[in-house]
Amino acid sequence: MAVCARLCGVGPARGCRRRGAAREQRGGSGGAADSEPDTDPEEAGGGGGGGGVAAEEDEERIEGGRPAPQLAEAGPAARAPLSLLELPPELLVQIFGSLPGTDLPSLARVCTTFRRILRTDTIWRRRCREEYGVCENLRKLEITGVSCRDVYAKLLHRYRHILGLWQPDIGPYGGLLNVVVDGLFIIGWMYLPPHDPHVDDPMRFKPLFRIHLMERKCATVECMYGHKGPHNGHIQIVKKDEFSTKCNQTDHHRMSGGRQEEFRTWLREEWGRTLEDIFHEHMQELILMKFIYTSQYDNCLTYRRIYLPPSSPDDLIKPGLFKGTYGSHGLEIVMLSFHGRKAKGTKITGDPNIPAGQQTVEIDLAHPLQLPDIENLRDFSELSRIVLEVQEQVRREEQEEEQQQEEEDRSQQAASQPTVQPLGGEGAKGEETPAGAEGASQDKASASQPFLLPMGVISRNEDYPRTCRICFYGTGLIAGHGFTSPERTPGVFVLFDDDRFGFIWLELKSFSLYSRIKVSFQNAEAPSREAFDEMLKNIQSLAT
Repeated sequence: MAVCARLCGVGPARGCRRRGAAREQRGGSGGAADSEPDTDPEEAGGGGGGGGVAAEEDEERIEGGRPAPQLAEAGPAARAPLSLLELPPELLVQIFGSLPGTDLPSLARVCTTFRRILRTDTIWRRRCREEYGVCENLRKLEITGVSCRDVYAKLLHRYRHILGLWQPDIGPYGGLLNVVVDGLFIIGWMYLPPHDPHVDDPMRFKPLFRIHLMERKCATVECMYGHKGPHNGHIQIVKKDEFSTKCNQTDHHRMSGGRQEEFRTWLREEWGRTLEDIFHEHMQELILMKFIYTSQYDNCLTYRRIYLPPSSPDDLIKPGLFKGTYGSHGLEIVMLSFHGRKAKGTKITGDPNIPAGQQTVEIDLAHPLQLPDIENLRDFSELSRIVLEVQEQVRREEQEEEQQQEEEDRSQQAASQPTVQPLGGEGAKGEETPAGAEGASQDKASASQPFLLPMGVISRNEDYPRTCRICFYGTGLIAGHGFTSPERTPGVFVLFDDDRFGFIWLELKSFSLYSRIKVSFQNAEAPSREAFDEMLKNIQSLAT
């Protein structure tokens, strides 16, 4: 009743227009009758006609609604409309078109007049454009008998929950899927790093599935995997942040030359080379293992939502997605995020040693490193000495914090009343500005310093920057095959500029170079910091 009164523009003192409509009918008036309840935007446009405008009608014209009463000439005695029903239909189209599409079903339940007006394609064309960015000429759809309301209700609104970034469950390898509205299609693009070791090259991408409206009945899902064109597929939305895909014609994935031809084709696409070009035997084994593992899924995958990390003005650089070098495993995708005194690099794609979802590097922003001069920097032992000294300092500080925490816990247990934490005490430690962070932000604007990798440190990409802004102590995660015996080892985080950083793995004598993925992803922002942290925890637990 409250919704009805609000829409009709009358309050309790004037009475509800639904009740008034019945009185008007008894008096012979052609008032509007109640409509059947609607629960979906698909039903907001009307009944048996499917909600579209009849072919013989002009879609810009509203028919069947009660004509607006003629108002007196403008002047002091002119009467203003008492309800929405007294407004001209053209104005109601503009008003209804400015409302979110999810609100229109409730509006259609008010009366048949509103329901008839909501059959106007102008309203749904605007909702498609403003909510989903569909800028194509939707008038062409009329030729096929598909209305803008059909596009909104049966395609865009129905599959809205799968828009955004997703990580497929492909064992240790993971991946990055971006589902977007592309014209009159919804397409799932799998993003792939550039060919190793060209970390600064743009990302590659290929379609895995697409959804479009072929007819008014329902949307069509097509699998795009393989080399024989689109074929029948299926999508199931398991829950809000999870969905699965299934190919119903996996024979389209097979090639006439058998598995050998499929492998060579996959190798050219994945690595940009042939097996004969890869001389390292261990690298050949890793490549063959990945092909065998990933091809068995046949595009029948489960995806879990991932968010881009939230940013703060105090961050060292803008967080986001980066592509980085990982030795024989090639290039992998890493998400850089900031958490108070720490920065974390989480794998979005992974390998049999460190799977997707694991935290590959952790940077201690409270402990910047002062690199030696350029001549001593070439000495690996000198760099190791500096890093190990900071590692020992970090251990002492952690032990002191643990002892202090134990003492406070004992004091609280002994006290009869809860102890009030003083300002700046342990309770505020998570929010305080980390030691060195203020200096780090100042160093960002300061002159850069020369940088060279120490002798003996291996780098897949020799074209790394020769100057850097600042370095921090950090740890990197290493493990045996199958993620056996994982351990965090000391290393050096090197910030080159706003879009590139590196990490020196001391124990491996290896260097990884990371470059920012410069793609504007839509529908990927985390609703809150808590939601992002929960997402990180979930993908890490799945990887473990």
